[in-house]
Amino acid sequence: QVQLQESGPGLVKPSQTLSLTCTVSGGSITTNYYYWTWIRQPPGKGLEWIGYIAYSSNTYVTPSLKSRTSISRDTFKNQITLQLSSLTPEDTAVYYCARSGGTAYGDTNYYGYDYWGHGAQVTVSS
Repeated sequence: QVQLQESGPGLVKPSQTLSLTCTVSGGSITTNYYYWTWIRQPPGKGLEWIGYIAYSSNTYVTPSLKSRTSISRDTFKNQITLQLSSLTPEDTAVYYCARSGGTAYGDTNYYGYDYWGHGAQVTVSS
């Protein structure tokens, strides 16, 4: 059984950089042909697709966030990391990591992924 667990600071200040980690258990993040995606949900809004890192280590970030987003991995720890810089209150959201069997590019449909983490609340406030 694959499990994903997001972790992060919870509260960050505007202009700072957010670093979130998704720890994966029950399966390797390098296993063909899985993609590990970050998705967020601002309060009162729908899901927003952020980007992914593939089994191959290739990454893709949605254009609207690309200039301030980095997705990386640590294969020894079996973790995926999301870094989001220049934070504003509009970045306040619950952040999820999820796994799919293909790119699932732009997909915010719950059933587009076979495993989801429980989510990490991030609040950007001074």
